[in-house]
Amino acid sequence: YLNYVSKQLPPGVTPTLGPDATGVGWIYEYALVDRSGRHDLAQLRSLQDWYLRYGLETVPGVAEVASIGGYVKQYQVEVDPNALAAYGIPLSRVKRAIRRSNNDVGGRLLEMSETEYMVRALGYIHSIRDLEDIPLGVDRNGTPILLRQVARVHLGPELRRGVAELNGRGEVAGGIVIMRFGGNALATIRKVRAKLAELEKGLPKGVEVVPVYDRGGLIERAVHNLSEKLVEEFIVVSAVCILFLLHARSALVAILSLPIGLLLAFLAMRWQGISANIMSLGGLAITIGAMVDGAIVMIENAHKHLEQAAHDKGALLTDTERWAAISVAAREVGPALFFSLLIITVSYVVIFALQAQEGRLFKPLAFTSSYAMAGAALLAVTLVPVLMGYFIRGRILPEARNPVNRLLHFLHAPALSTLLKWRRTTLVVALALLAATYYPISRLGSEFMPPLNEGDILYMPSLFPGISITKAKEVLQQTDKILKTFPEVKTVFGKAGRADTATDAAPLSMIETIVQLKPHAQWPDPSLTVHGLMRKMDAAIHFPGIANAWTYPIKTRIDMLSTGIKTPVGIKIAGPNLSVLQRLSKQTEEAMKTLPETLSAFGDRSVGGYYLDIRIKRRAAARYGLTVGDIEDVIQSAIGGMNVTETVEGRERYPVNVRYPRGLRDSLPRLRRVLIPTPTGAQVPLGLVATLKFDRGPPVIKTEEARPTAWVYVDIRTSDVGGFVAKAKRVLAREVKLPPGYTVTWSGQYEYMERAAKRMRIVIPLTLLAIFVLLYLNFRNLTEPLLVMLSVPFALVGGFWLVYWYG
Repeated sequence: YLNYVSKQLPPGVTPTLGPDATGVGWIYEYALVDRSGRHDLAQLRSLQDWYLRYGLETVPGVAEVASIGGYVKQYQVEVDPNALAAYGIPLSRVKRAIRRSNNDVGGRLLEMSETEYMVRALGYIHSIRDLEDIPLGVDRNGTPILLRQVARVHLGPELRRGVAELNGRGEVAGGIVIMRFGGNALATIRKVRAKLAELEKGLPKGVEVVPVYDRGGLIERAVHNLSEKLVEEFIVVSAVCILFLLHARSALVAILSLPIGLLLAFLAMRWQGISANIMSLGGLAITIGAMVDGAIVMIENAHKHLEQAAHDKGALLTDTERWAAISVAAREVGPALFFSLLIITVSYVVIFALQAQEGRLFKPLAFTSSYAMAGAALLAVTLVPVLMGYFIRGRILPEARNPVNRLLHFLHAPALSTLLKWRRTTLVVALALLAATYYPISRLGSEFMPPLNEGDILYMPSLFPGISITKAKEVLQQTDKILKTFPEVKTVFGKAGRADTATDAAPLSMIETIVQLKPHAQWPDPSLTVHGLMRKMDAAIHFPGIANAWTYPIKTRIDMLSTGIKTPVGIKIAGPNLSVLQRLSKQTEEAMKTLPETLSAFGDRSVGGYYLDIRIKRRAAARYGLTVGDIEDVIQSAIGGMNVTETVEGRERYPVNVRYPRGLRDSLPRLRRVLIPTPTGAQVPLGLVATLKFDRGPPVIKTEEARPTAWVYVDIRTSDVGGFVAKAKRVLAREVKLPPGYTVTWSGQYEYMERAAKRMRIVIPLTLLAIFVLLYLNFRNLTEPLLVMLSVPFALVGGFWLVYWYG
């Protein structure tokens, strides 16, 4: 396919395969800072491009290291058109001469004096002087005409489409480490850190690498926190077992089954390739309490059978009698326990049914929970009965003498008697509580999932298209300087435009600033939350034409990869005409700003780009013997600048660019006077063969499903995404009238939520039906399964009220 497409592309455009990675793989970012003041931005960028980048790309798991910021060194040949006219040299000869003066060739082999010599001609350009001495021809007297006689050669920066800034102090060069798709982020980051420490020793004195984003910190904190919680849960569950059983060896049976069940879950994770991440460990955390349920029920039933058998015999049981009693107890409750734990596992089918991004996000949780419950179910009917036979021996405290059970019985018996006495009143009160749950449900709101505090903030303001790199750099530095004034901030690394990678297609109007925060213990106000800090930062940054958006790095990368939308809510307007799309986008933006829940709204300017159109007058050009291609060659090279070759300086490569001096192309009158060589040797001004005028057009063309689209980004103050969208839809229907052939699609997190809700409306009833079938297979009648299923709505009452009270 690439071979087929390459034939249809303009000359010089070569399609290549991108890295085995996505934007979500941006796991580590750093800036190069010169503390000595002896290295400029071009030298820092060279260190990044030709030293650090190659070193880091050798790290296993790294797909690419993208450079950003600084200046790429370029040899610039500024040709004087008047000098060319005086010598009668066309611009094409200058370009051809430079290309032919920069090459190495081989002459195969020579054998002399029994020795083999490899022949090579060394002709690469190594300096400005080499360029200046390139001959373009000879004059009438046979004197060579050199490049320096018709052009000024000097070093300068290549055209930039991205700029980086650190802490509001000015530009820097930096790099972005991109992990391979599906790689282990923490393992890769640790290797990157070690490699950077090794490479930093080879940097010039005064130059250092400053980490500005490290995803490993979040992963390490999250895994450490969840590991601690798992240990705490294990201790609490063990304490509860001892407290309720009041028999150390019996409690040990339940306690031993817990780590073995977790081990089985970890083995399944290892087999499937699931890493220890927030979701997978979270699945174990929410399951660990239920894992010992089967063992506890089995142990308590064994206690009852042993107590009854000893009472019937009137003496202590022999080992044979004890094993027989335990066997009867295990057979009695084993099938029911297995089915109960199996039913809990089946409930995770709802999560397995999720699709796309939400499925990839939550399925690790469902897998680990299912593995843990399956392991617990297996152990409850296999290992636990055996452990009971070995550990439950000696004197067992009867249930009637257990102080905990006696207290619970004391509280439960009168309550049960009262409820059974007032049966109808109990049912009425229960139904009333169930009906009252409508109140919290109607006020809960809805969102896809609460945002995860990643420890860093991503500030992504939107600027109007067509902004110059000079102005983008100015805005970037001003916003970074303001953000660095907050005492909670450690570093501020901003990027305007794109990095040199296929995983970043950002225009100059898109700013991405990563705000690294200090540990919360170092914040002056311990009560301040990250969201509160975002609100304070938003209040401090107000620039005309800038729409602020505050989010988190990983979350935004995932959202933009999935939907393209960087804010919680996005509106995609599709239609055939770009001008109409821009009008609708602006109307939608204004409509969203009327909602009090809107923090900011910004719509695409589909025809907001600035163009200088040069329309060639074919008849006028023909009078001078010029074709369209002759004129466009001059426009492309003399005005736009053309890289005609590149120097080879060891491992480093730098382009050689040919163009007219800036003073001859910085205004329309001067552009009209640009000279075009004719076949007769004469030169005519561009203004005689073309019209030049400024115009507006698309800065970028977005399409979805083969239709042009305009996006509106909406950042909101509320966490109720579903409620906001419902209100916004009413406002949009009232304020914006769509012409025929135009459609509106709601995207962002709302798209995940709607897709998941639509799926669950089908899967949840099917899951409940499957649970009912399992209950029926266990009880072999309809009454008891119906009784169990009818208890589910009443159990949800407390859950909904608790969520409502906690906000």
